Amino acid sequence: MNQNISSTTAQSLETTYSRQFLDWLQEEHISLAFTTYQTSRLMFVGVTSEGEFSGFERLFNRAMGLYATPERLYLSTKYQLWQLDNVLSASQLYEGRDKLYIPRIAYTTGDLDIHDIAVDSAGRILFVSTLLNCLATVSERNSCTPLWKPPFISKIVNEDRCHLNGLAMVEGKPRFVTTVSQSDVIDGWRDRRQASGCVIDIESNEIILAGLSMPHSPRWYRDKLWLLNSGTGFFGYADIESGKFEPITFCPGYLRGLAFWKDYAIVGLSKPRSEDKTFSGLALDQELIAKDAEPRCGFLIINLNTGTIVHWLRFEGLIAELYDIQILPKVRQPMALGFQTDEISRLITLDPIQSI
Repeated sequence: MNQNISSTTAQSLETTYSRQFLDWLQEEHISLAFTTYQTSRLMFVGVTSEGEFSGFERLFNRAMGLYATPERLYLSTKYQLWQLDNVLSASQLYEGRDKLYIPRIAYTTGDLDIHDIAVDSAGRILFVSTLLNCLATVSERNSCTPLWKPPFISKIVNEDRCHLNGLAMVEGKPRFVTTVSQSDVIDGWRDRRQASGCVIDIESNEIILAGLSMPHSPRWYRDKLWLLNSGTGFFGYADIESGKFEPITFCPGYLRGLAFWKDYAIVGLSKPRSEDKTFSGLALDQELIAKDAEPRCGFLIINLNTGTIVHWLRFEGLIAELYDIQILPKVRQPMALGFQTDEISRLITLDPIQSI
């Protein structure tokens, strides 16, 4: 199936998806939210009440990390971390949409290169600052409050040394992170992309998995630590006892963005940047050649019981890279307001009146 998503630029975006992809979204009563930092977009994919494809986009400068709660989105951008709140009740619609996210609060952090975001059990916003090589939280006064750094990083300084990028939460607490290397010099990770990636247990400060290639998106689900071994193209999980990565499914692209729903994993695919040496010389190149495949941008829906790809969606044209993915349960057609039009100035919502 082919669809076009209207874009605010002259370049078009063509969306192709597997035959039963929309049926799956409709049957599971979910929609997808995702970011494309290459083109600075927060995007949504859902299904109309007539069972047709629904796509929506808003521009946010270098949109990257994304985290969803039932009524809220958290989004990292170039120098701000945004809180977007849904303003519709369960029975309300806005232009046919059943979720309307409005940016309400922004923390101006400066360019910390924020990757993964999460919210802990106490409601505290957590994020990975790749520039500072640390886990941090927001500050009302400063750019951020650092909370933790890998044991091999000697100090918190604005030098992307190990390319710390991913965060996995366990029972409402930060537990695991991924890094591309164990380098302690500025930009040192670029020389260690092939097999120096690792997973670190925050509680013990121990490296529990090593030998990875540019790992991303660690997620704890059903008592397993899943992740993307991005430089090889494999989705799999960490066997913590043996210290080995167990590959499940090869995915034709550079992997970033991972979410789970019931028996399914949703994996994000990006096309490696041909002009950027960061993405060259990886095992992914040889895997693609061996399978006679071209890298693609989009999603794969993987059955966790079999490891097979049951549904897919591809983007062509405007978008070549994704960063993060979130699932929106019980949402059919979400949308958000941004700052490129005056719509956000005209839409006013109120709390119930209260006494002074």
